[in-house]
Amino acid sequence: MQNAAKSKLESHEIERIILHAFGKRPQETKELTDGWANSAYSILMSDGTAAVLKVAPIHGTKMMRYERSMMRTEVEVLRLLDKGGAVPVPNVLAYDDACTLVPSEYFIMEQLHGVPYNKIKESLSTSEKDAIESELGAYNRLINENRGTRFGYYAQEDSWKTTWAEAFQQMIMGVLADGKDAEIELPGGYSAIEAEIIRHADALSEVEQPSLVHWDLWEGNVFVDNGKISGLIDFERALWGDPLMEHFFSHFNRSGSFAEGYGRKVATIHERRRRALYDLYLDLILWIECTYRQYENKDHWNWARENMARGWERFVELKRL
Repeated sequence: MQNAAKSKLESHEIERIILHAFGKRPQETKELTDGWANSAYSILMSDGTAAVLKVAPIHGTKMMRYERSMMRTEVEVLRLLDKGGAVPVPNVLAYDDACTLVPSEYFIMEQLHGVPYNKIKESLSTSEKDAIESELGAYNRLINENRGTRFGYYAQEDSWKTTWAEAFQQMIMGVLADGKDAEIELPGGYSAIEAEIIRHADALSEVEQPSLVHWDLWEGNVFVDNGKISGLIDFERALWGDPLMEHFFSHFNRSGSFAEGYGRKVATIHERRRRALYDLYLDLILWIECTYRQYENKDHWNWARENMARGWERFVELKRL
């Protein structure tokens, strides 16, 4: 989606990057417009090699607190999972955070076969979708089985905490601070939201082991080829936390097939309370980031505002638990 934060490269800049990385010029380049934060370009080499160049916003661009070190996060997590071999992820071919060739971090990864699941989901039968989502559940569990030593955003080591309750409250309060900085109005007001978050924070204490969480594993980040998952992408928001944060446990997409493949569902009262906190966290981000990124699509602004209002209403209903 087009927005003010994206770093647009000229053709000569892309050529400079590819020449630096591979010692040869690209034969063909094409901008990929589905991404929300970074710019991306499909690269075809003369020998038939296909790759994807991802470019972070220009160094110094005003971003939300949770977005610090996102590109380093994605590169390191992709390398971690690629080394493990159990989860299908693209191989990282090059990474440059020096900002010397262009004023942005960038990395190059192999191009996956297949298409994003969200592009074909509506054309599939129920059994085909069930098979893909069950497979996704199994892969998501493998991701979550990677363990950390402390909790927090993957590449923000300076803010890691020893307990999940401390880490998550810091994370969601940081999002609220972003909203205050940008003078964004929220339903219920900041004080009421903060009070409700604190009231439910005890449910977070059940999480004792830091697990690697993708957190943004929605249908658009799942590539499918011939009815099977061919790769998973966009690990830039990865963190050490609670597996119940994963997208397919959220209010956006609770899939029975995913839960079956994963081997877990949201069941207990405390799990429902934690999941509600995670839903609120995402709803806040989706609305507040509109101001930071200045999306060109105003329909998305309207959707994000309405989603935030509904999300707050859902969260307030937790008083019944």
